[in-house]
Amino acid sequence: MMYQGNFTHDIVEDIEPLSTSQDETGRFYNTPHGKMASVTTVTGWEKQKFFAKWRRENPEESKRVCSRGNYLHDAIEQYLLNNEVSEDQLPGGSKYLFAQMKESLDKINNVRALEAPLWSQATSLAGRVDCVADYEGELSIIDFKGSTRKKRIRDIDNYFMQTTAYAIAWQERVGQPVNQIVILIASEEGTNQVFKSTPQLHTKPLLQAIKKYNEHFAQQGQLW
Repeated sequence: MMYQGNFTHDIVEDIEPLSTSQDETGRFYNTPHGKMASVTTVTGWEKQKFFAKWRRENPEESKRVCSRGNYLHDAIEQYLLNNEVSEDQLPGGSKYLFAQMKESLDKINNVRALEAPLWSQATSLAGRVDCVADYEGELSIIDFKGSTRKKRIRDIDNYFMQTTAYAIAWQERVGQPVNQIVILIASEEGTNQVFKSTPQLHTKPLLQAIKKYNEHFAQQGQLW
């Protein structure tokens, strides 16, 4: 089967590219305002020990899941750019995840950014946002996730913090307030989940996560 999107675009062109670096404390982006920690590093920091252990104990599955996610994200990006996406080019689980998520993807329009670098002086975080676009008619930060199993809302607090960080950064960089965050999750169990919220509900947890991350590495003398 072949898929091709029919989306309108209003791409913001003047967002500067960012180079990255990595050390024992995580990934960093080199922004015009200095070195900033990665959004995903900081918001996922408290869970990283669990996932690092899981990756060590399940190397083949870890590799499969990473590959599945990369193929899924690439297919979504091409679809939103109105390029053809062939199921034959999507290996393994990524084909089924994309097909499941398509119904939700078709509620997106007026795409402003895809895989765009963003940074914020307010949070001192930087990263690459999956998508900034209208979702069901409202400007949103949209995150795409593939999963082996259906997610519970308590499992994805870090996803809400990630999208909130990008909402803050988008307003700083572009001057457009974003009042909706959307997380789309397709699972190998056959579910297509849509979680919608507002950045205001997750700003406090985000700031607490930043504080914990900074305090931990400052105590170890590792904070840049």
